[in-house]
Amino acid sequence: MAQHKSVIRQARRSLRRKAINRKNKSILRTEIKKLRTSIEKKDQKKAEEQMPQTFSIIDKSIKKGTIHKNTGNRYKSRLSRQVELINLAVPK
Repeated sequence: MAQHKSVIRQARRSLRRKAINRKNKSILRTEIKKLRTSIEKKDQKKAEEQMPQTFSIIDKSIKKGTIHKNTGNRYKSRLSRQVELINLAVPK
């Protein structure tokens, strides 16, 4: 067990950050799953409506340090490409 005051404080801070990161990642995963569900159902309109909201949450997660910048950009790139493929696959 830690004995120095600074180490004890850092351990408490670590637990708080872990809880915050866990909450933010949960919100992020939920939003991505919603968008992926719309993509799987080939629901073009709903997917396009959810995209800005999902991208906003991804950007917020990057800003908060929950995920790395490149990881967030990779998510956005792959999701937007999948939504575009719906547009090509669904006849108008």
